[in-house]
Amino acid sequence: MDYALLISAFTSQHGHRAWPRQRLLHECLRSAIRDGTLAAGTRLVATRALATELGVARNTVLYAYEQLASEGFVTTDKRGTIVASIVPEQGRQRTPVPQAGLSKRAQNLRRLHASASVASAFVPGVPDLDSFPLALWRRMLDRAWRAIESRQLNYGNPAGDASLREAIADHLRASRGVVCDASQVFITDGSQSSLELCARACADDGETVWMENPGYGGAIAAFRSAGLKLEAIAVDEEGIAPQASDWKRRKPRLIYTTPSHQYPVGTVLSLQRRMALIDGARAAGALIIEDDYDSEFRHDGPPLSAMQGLAPDAPVLYCGTFSKTMYPGLRIGFLVVPPELAGPMATMRAQSANSGRTAEQLALAEFLRSGQFALHLRRMRRLYGQRRDVLVEALHKHLGKIAEVHGASAGMHLSLRFRDQRISDIDINQRAREEGIIVNALSAHAIGETGWNGLMLGYAQVPAEQIEGLVKRLAAIIHLAAFTANRKP
Repeated sequence: MDYALLISAFTSQHGHRAWPRQRLLHECLRSAIRDGTLAAGTRLVATRALATELGVARNTVLYAYEQLASEGFVTTDKRGTIVASIVPEQGRQRTPVPQAGLSKRAQNLRRLHASASVASAFVPGVPDLDSFPLALWRRMLDRAWRAIESRQLNYGNPAGDASLREAIADHLRASRGVVCDASQVFITDGSQSSLELCARACADDGETVWMENPGYGGAIAAFRSAGLKLEAIAVDEEGIAPQASDWKRRKPRLIYTTPSHQYPVGTVLSLQRRMALIDGARAAGALIIEDDYDSEFRHDGPPLSAMQGLAPDAPVLYCGTFSKTMYPGLRIGFLVVPPELAGPMATMRAQSANSGRTAEQLALAEFLRSGQFALHLRRMRRLYGQRRDVLVEALHKHLGKIAEVHGASAGMHLSLRFRDQRISDIDINQRAREEGIIVNALSAHAIGETGWNGLMLGYAQVPAEQIEGLVKRLAAIIHLAAFTANRKP
């Protein structure tokens, strides 16, 4: 406890600068005890030490402590002067902070869905952390720390470590068909950080962003916090589906899409749609934000190239993350911008962000360069594919008559769409949670109304031998909900 700061705050609030020091100290400590700042059981600083800290005579402190003891606010024993147990004044009648104290953007935030920090079936976005090569990663981190010089403990290049940017550029060219060099790559704190950067760097307050509907809540939050106007564009079995009227009446500045594995539905944006979206964005003077969050895990057919590399000079901001391919706590993502935006983006980053975690960036660069990242991806792709197969089979077996599976060809989650729109996916979400099963309701990801009613199931972290038992329990909940829905008039 900083007693000098406590006294300063008390004086500023109550304006009793003319009081004698002994009274000021007594009143300040009594107020702190009454409002709970000094909690019951707290041992006050010894009188001699406090007198030295405050630059007052010891008798001043002795007077204050004696007064507090006589009033019953403190007790004295062999441990010293101890705050007594009393009900804090604020605890008797606490007035909540009015919601008006929040900004409109904070008041309008959507309720959070299941967090990826929850280790439970079927939370989406959670990789199999037990399969991560932790011992190898520790060795790479250790080598990185041994190589770091004292000057590197300072803030680094706001765009990120040069070796990591180069390694990411090489990886993206080889595995995702992205056309870029290291100067176009910017290291961020993850997907959310990349989306916020895109929104603030590439659009002005009030401009329009097209958002997939249903879509990723993190993107919605990023765009709203930047003051952008959201326009919902429906998603069908081929992904985001803008109409000709949308281009005319709702002209976008930014277009957000997850083409390789739509979030949350899981559909894959067809090649025809991809090219049409690129052409439309060019004509509208818009930029496409391509969120490629889990595209490394393709289970059926050959890997799909990123939209960014499909056409020369495509107007695409390409976002990626290592949270799904490695582990969420790494907190490293990346953004690839068109060449003409690299310079302005570097200037903006230099003025608004400082780079850190040098050791992690150096270790990640080695992980990529050494081939260990590619090896890890192959292992995880095989493992996730096996778990996907078991889940799909169990869903067809136990729920095939009342729901259909979507989005199982890639990624770490799939969606289950109810055939009967009267079934409430929100109610099922709640009932499943009570049973220890976490499933996201598709309708909770909607902006307004959509035709998607069902559940989002993450399977990457669920052992294959547990899946059918979990699906049986989930199916019992869904069948009961369907029966109840059919009985309603």
